[in-house]
Amino acid sequence: MVLERLTQLSLQVDGSSSPPHPFDPLSISEIDIAVAIIRAEHGSVRFNAVTLWEPRKAEMMTWLADPENAPRPHRIADVVAIAPGGKVHDGVIDLTAGKIVQWVHTVGVQPLITMEDLQAVETLARKDPKIIEQCRIIGIPEEDMHKVYCDPWTIGYDERFGSGVRLQQALMYYRPNIDDSQYTYPLDFCPIFNAETKEFIHIDVPPVRRPVSKAPPSNYHVSAIEKEGGYRDTIKPIHITQPEGVSFKVDGHTIDWQNWNIHVGFNYREGIVLNNITFNDKGTIRPVFYRLSLAEMVVPYGNPEHPHQRKHAFDLGEYGGGYMTNSLSLGCDCKGVIHYIDAAFVNAAGASTVIKNAICIHEEDAGILFKHTDFRDNSVIVTRGLKLIISHIFTAANYEYCVYWIFHQDGTVQLDIKLTGILNTFAMNPDEDTHGWGTQVYPGVNAHNHQHLFCLRVDANVDGPNNTVFQVDATSGPGEIGSAENKYGNAFYARKTKYTTPVEAMADYEGSTSRTWEIANTNKLNPYSKKPVSYKLVSREVPGLLPKEDSDDQIHPAGRHVPQTSGSPSAGLPAWISTSPTTNIENTDIVLWHTFGITHFPAPEDYPIMPAEPMTLLLRPRNFFDRNPVLDVPPSYARMPSQVAKGVGELCSKGEKCGDGASRLA
Repeated sequence: MVLERLTQLSLQVDGSSSPPHPFDPLSISEIDIAVAIIRAEHGSVRFNAVTLWEPRKAEMMTWLADPENAPRPHRIADVVAIAPGGKVHDGVIDLTAGKIVQWVHTVGVQPLITMEDLQAVETLARKDPKIIEQCRIIGIPEEDMHKVYCDPWTIGYDERFGSGVRLQQALMYYRPNIDDSQYTYPLDFCPIFNAETKEFIHIDVPPVRRPVSKAPPSNYHVSAIEKEGGYRDTIKPIHITQPEGVSFKVDGHTIDWQNWNIHVGFNYREGIVLNNITFNDKGTIRPVFYRLSLAEMVVPYGNPEHPHQRKHAFDLGEYGGGYMTNSLSLGCDCKGVIHYIDAAFVNAAGASTVIKNAICIHEEDAGILFKHTDFRDNSVIVTRGLKLIISHIFTAANYEYCVYWIFHQDGTVQLDIKLTGILNTFAMNPDEDTHGWGTQVYPGVNAHNHQHLFCLRVDANVDGPNNTVFQVDATSGPGEIGSAENKYGNAFYARKTKYTTPVEAMADYEGSTSRTWEIANTNKLNPYSKKPVSYKLVSREVPGLLPKEDSDDQIHPAGRHVPQTSGSPSAGLPAWISTSPTTNIENTDIVLWHTFGITHFPAPEDYPIMPAEPMTLLLRPRNFFDRNPVLDVPPSYARMPSQVAKGVGELCSKGEKCGDGASRLA
């Protein structure tokens, strides 16, 4: 009866009796149904996650090929729940059939820390006698405990505590006034919080104490800037107008734009997930990628002094990029004519919640798409491009991560990430030596060295499911200078190394050879180049991990449950590879994992708030098309040699005057 009532509610809330696309995220009503089914059978549990259990690839590919006749995949929920006593359960709930198909007690793991978990710590910290005493020691009186703040992090791994108890470490700060940034006043001790008992079980205290800083605040909010002379008044507005509307169409979660067709999903952990990405090549719908996502990110910090070695945050696996997503604001986070998509999640009590405007979809000018001027007669063609941007922004405590999936008219997919927000800070005494592990960015503020490493997951489908990955290195040609085959020593070529096993495919970036990787369909050759159709991964921001080392379900490269994990091989990719290191990965259904990012040595320019630092990578078609695929995009300016000879003015493809109608001389 409960399930029947909730099913009826689902139809009312969603506004349609038609079933959702199998890739669509769970709706609030579907989350409610999953919770009701679990409660009916397992009673009171705390919910850590309720998200879409994506259809198995073989089943989904069959349905995508013939949606009218093939069996429609069931709507299934993937659930993580915590029973009394801290017992973690992984569940799979068939919403279509209305039943639990899997309910497993997973021993020895801790699921990710939710925003509810994080928010509970600060209030309790202000009341804890041991924390109050530590604050008093470094100069904060008890009556100021309401000015004490903390950023709760997972504890990472600490051999003193293991992984059997759900723990958080509280990074402590002081905020003298409500508008001050607490990161200017970091505190020198670190409490450990037991999330099950709601108690602080230990406090790490350094051997040399660092009293709370007496430096004036370093703030970035509006009133602070106005007190320091105000904002610059030399900026003139740039207005973005699309008087005829946008060039894309949205049907539910599916976008159709400039020959691209993309399904946009979203989950609590990865954030945006792009599925079934195809390109219409002159009437032929060609598959390109089955699934793209930012699957994980880790921020390892470089201070070896205890307890800073624990600052090794897996922001997606430990907190969830979806859970931390901002509700975006029109004209601020995105500009232009915007289409938003909301995101639905579950809270610990099992109630569905919604983040409004979680995903932004809009277009931007992409600059010159192609251009050529003939120096003989000044005949010219210049064509400007558009790009479609699908984005979300999430806040991981002190840092903001802006994630932009960008689609170009020429078949290129681009992933841009911008880092902003505030440096993680620690207290320091005047003239204290940072030993090179950090930088004093403001009096009393030590910002530790760290990296931001992201993992891109590419489930390839380049002209079909059977693909092969090649490593491509620019290499000097054979033969010595003066030899018959390379007399002048100028020969070079693209040396391609085929990956045939997972172990072979464990490769680092090499800048000296401009290394790229090609995801190729060797079963189909370009008619002109006679080379396999492919997509090339171009990524040059690939730092190595500086800390020293000690299938369908294979989504999370650091493992399903990340907090407090340790062991060898590590969960996720290392464990998967160790179970089948010699499996043949040539000409088969493959997934590519690529780690990229930046190494950050903080500087005063990064403080008190950090200018956005960008990084980018590309997935570009190579030998995929027969010719430039954007020749049919109308030019912004064109004069053919025959027009120059006749003195005819510039014309666009329709015989109209070229130009955007808005540009003018400054």
